Amino acid sequence: MFFNSTPSISVSEAAQQVVGDTVAFIDVRTPDEYASGHAKGTVNIPLDSFNDTQIANLKQYKDLYVICQSGGRSAAATKTLIAGGVNAISVAGGTTAWHAQGLPME
Repeated sequence: MFFNSTPSISVSEAAQQVVGDTVAFIDVRTPDEYASGHAKGTVNIPLDSFNDTQIANLKQYKDLYVICQSGGRSAAATKTLIAGGVNAISVAGGTTAWHAQGLPME
C-alpha cells in the first residue's frame, strides 16, 4: 500500500505492461488534447469527467495505467482511482515522455 506517494511507472515499463485483457490504459487529458495525439492503446477518460460509475467499472482490471501530458493529472487521477478501490499506476512523464522515447502513438 502506498501512503505518501503515488505509484508510478516509466513510459518504457508501461509500454511493456499495457497488453492483455487484465490491464487497461487510460489518458486523462481533455478530448482535444487526446485527439492531437496519444499513446497507442489508450482510452480517453478526461480527469474532469470522473464519476463513481466510471471508477467502479475500472475495478475490473488487475492494473490500470494512467497517462496525461506530463504526469501531473495522471498522478491526481491515480490518487482518486486508488481511493475508489482501483489498482491504478501513473505513467511518469506522460505523453511527452512516451513520444520522446519513440513509443507508438495514434
